[in-house]
Amino acid sequence: MDLLEQQVITSLREGQDTAFEMLFKTYYEPLCNYAYSFLNDREEAEEVVQSAFITVWDKRQSLEIQTSVKSYLYRMVRNGCLNVIKHVKVKAAHLRHEMAGGEPSYEGASQGVISSELEQKIYEAMKALPEQCRLVFQLSRFEELKYQEIADQLNISVKTVENQMGKALKIMRTQLKDYLPLFLIFMKDWIA
Repeated sequence: MDLLEQQVITSLREGQDTAFEMLFKTYYEPLCNYAYSFLNDREEAEEVVQSAFITVWDKRQSLEIQTSVKSYLYRMVRNGCLNVIKHVKVKAAHLRHEMAGGEPSYEGASQGVISSELEQKIYEAMKALPEQCRLVFQLSRFEELKYQEIADQLNISVKTVENQMGKALKIMRTQLKDYLPLFLIFMKDWIA
């Protein structure tokens, strides 16, 4: 991070509107274009970018940026877009189930507790992954991208994707080894 960026972050932490305004004017439009490349919806893209800037302002006093401001903002927007995409997929799957005449499903209290606990453990295990490893894992498992698509999106080789995925799975297995029985109980209705 260069001296100018350090000064901008310091000014931002001090609550100086001009530093925030400069960041907003510099990055808003490029970030909207970046978000649009994920979402293909201009309004949704703008919402994700605005949300990112609101978060930066709200957390300005405790901002910890290790790389550059630009990288930090782009990563925030990318993660916001991935969350939107994941949410849309869940809604679409639910709608497909309802349209197919499926019975509304009401999971029992015990299955709800198991599901919630398992989701929490998976989330915690994912937080233990190194950043690139976590991103590769999320793109593969949640976005269902092929290794070549991940490599293209992240500007890395397919071999690197394979290595990162192997590393992620190894760490996740280690982190979740005590919860394998819960995982099998939770997944029993999905396995046919």
